[in-house]
Amino acid sequence: DLMHYGHMNAFRQARAWGTTLIVGVNDDASIEKCKGTAPIMNNEERMVMVESCKWVDETILGVPYIMTAEYLDKIVREYKIDYVVHGDDPCIVDGKDVYELPKRLGMFRSIPRTEGVSTTDIVGRMLYLTREHHDHTYKAKRRKDSIGSTDSASASDLLSRQKQSPEIFNRASQFLTTTRLLRIFSAGQKEPPPNAKIVYIQGAFDMLHIGHVKTLKRAKELGDYLIVGVHNDNAVNRVRGANYPIMNLNERVLSVLGCRYVDDVLIDAPWIITRDMIASLNISLIVTGTVADTEFPNREKDPYQVAKDLGIFQNIKSESNVTVGSIVQRVVDNESVFKKKVEKKMRAEREYYSSRYGYNKN
Repeated sequence: DLMHYGHMNAFRQARAWGTTLIVGVNDDASIEKCKGTAPIMNNEERMVMVESCKWVDETILGVPYIMTAEYLDKIVREYKIDYVVHGDDPCIVDGKDVYELPKRLGMFRSIPRTEGVSTTDIVGRMLYLTREHHDHTYKAKRRKDSIGSTDSASASDLLSRQKQSPEIFNRASQFLTTTRLLRIFSAGQKEPPPNAKIVYIQGAFDMLHIGHVKTLKRAKELGDYLIVGVHNDNAVNRVRGANYPIMNLNERVLSVLGCRYVDDVLIDAPWIITRDMIASLNISLIVTGTVADTEFPNREKDPYQVAKDLGIFQNIKSESNVTVGSIVQRVVDNESVFKKKVEKKMRAEREYYSSRYGYNKN
């Protein structure tokens, strides 16, 4: 649920145990039964995201939340699997280890979680409208800017949410972006072949979701090589306001790099596309989707004007109406439920870090 680069990194590590990675996705009903609440994203939305990850070879929908002997025997016979892989954090339902059976059979393999990111943390950013996950340039003025944002939430509502925000969310992103991880996520990237038709698309790509992925797939189909430009936190926040983007620049870049349809990423992409940029990247076609999180303010210069003048601009009809705003709204609509889950999960995460490192991670 709420696919992010931490999930992608888990897929990468899992695949390293063999040559083929098959990912089982729990359906909505089984998640609601075991967790007490339905997932934020539905079956199709989650399946599309898992299938879009470049380390995933095959997906199966409707796997049971607790692995039974019958199910394990079935997938071993049908898919010839050798290992069952999960993160090193415990997965307990009704006091039972979900992976007890494959552990007993010697088929279980554990991988370290990607520290510094979790679905819980991301939901917290949405619920409490914190901006501490943004670039360090915001730190001195973050409160003032949030109250003066252009988001639909009122200033009083923003202030109220920030006062209610637990201390755990009043912090910068704990994720440490290293060049090693960037290289790992960039693995397999190649130079565009001679005379390749290079397609360019840009945006925030915040909370990479089904709408983004379907548009990226269509963009790739229009050429031979797809470059994705990702705007920095300041550029996105200036247009969208509030605590957007939910994910900071480094987090968003990694998510885009993990998508199988992407050949290269332009980090901190210029908002306005220029002739020099088009020539430098040898761009043949510039595209954008028809569904966006925010309309351009009237005061903004059209970033695609040069591409339009050159006749190399094209709209791609979006195949999904999902936006970051609609995802946030799903969380806010169930605010009381998610707040309880967030606080419970954060206590569990503090215990995880305390056990692993011998101290509390704040």
